[in-house]
Amino acid sequence: MSDERSEAVEAVEVAAEEEFSAAAPPDPEAAGLGETNFADAEAPPAGELKIAAAEDEAAKYLELARRTQADFENYRKRMARENAAAGERGAAKLAKELLPALDHLELSLKAVADDHADVAKGFALVRDELLAALGKSGIQAFSPAGEPFDPNEHEAMAQQPSEDAESGTVLEVYQQGYRINGQILRPARVVVAQ
Repeated sequence: MSDERSEAVEAVEVAAEEEFSAAAPPDPEAAGLGETNFADAEAPPAGELKIAAAEDEAAKYLELARRTQADFENYRKRMARENAAAGERGAAKLAKELLPALDHLELSLKAVADDHADVAKGFALVRDELLAALGKSGIQAFSPAGEPFDPNEHEAMAQQPSEDAESGTVLEVYQQGYRINGQILRPARVVVAQ
């Protein structure tokens, strides 16, 4: 029985070697059949993987910091423009409130110029101070007498025939116009030649 038993064990071992050859470790030098063999695979050292990941992360954060810096610079410039525009709107609003008073002062000055020279001088000083204060805010008066009529800058109150002036020329200014930093705040009210 021991011979039979040793022959059976031997047969099982031979069969195991033939049937289960995949369980054996592959030969690193053997050519693969379209598969990656262990000889082809070279893993980078663990330290290099960590350095590459850290460099990628550092690059990502550097790009984020640059974008944030650019966004902040754009925000700063936009806020500066908006603050300047808000200041101009405030000055324009104040000027629009003051202009009727300045117009009445001009009319008063014309009315008392002949009879009361001292009062006229006082009105003239107040008018000049108001115009100087408006000038400091970028507001300038303009009187287009003798200039061609421009509907963008002038408001025609009447037309009048004239032999001395060309048709379409401003003959008389009822109310001065005002500009704020080059833009029309209030058009000049004028009489235009026919």
